[in-house]
Amino acid sequence: MRVTVSRKAHFNAAHRLYRKDWNDSQNKAVFGKCSNANFHGHNYELIASVTGKINPETGYVIDIKELKDIIKLEVEDAFDHKNLNLEVPEFANLNPTAENIVVVIYNKIKSKIKPNLDLEITLFETPRNFVKYAGQ
Repeated sequence: MRVTVSRKAHFNAAHRLYRKDWNDSQNKAVFGKCSNANFHGHNYELIASVTGKINPETGYVIDIKELKDIIKLEVEDAFDHKNLNLEVPEFANLNPTAENIVVVIYNKIKSKIKPNLDLEITLFETPRNFVKYAGQ
């Protein structure tokens, strides 16, 4: 029997969508107001879902406190109240779109959980705009 355990979290961050190899008009044409040179921010919401077999000794798929601590260290401490473009090393050369952010978060969390557990990350950039990634 496989069960999914989920934990919600949030962080606030600023970013600018742009390509360094494009000029301002090309960035503006593709990314619109999200390419503002002065950046803009979001109140991101995140759901980390871990799926696996229930451990018969503990009754857990994963200890939710362990998942909470991983999210705090790998996501909240690393991204909260940061400018993703300027302060987060993973985005030094990676455009911080929601799609790229969710993959970075997935990789950071996946590396900290047991390999036999599946992970899916849902990242809300706004209440109506969200992305999911499960490592495919």
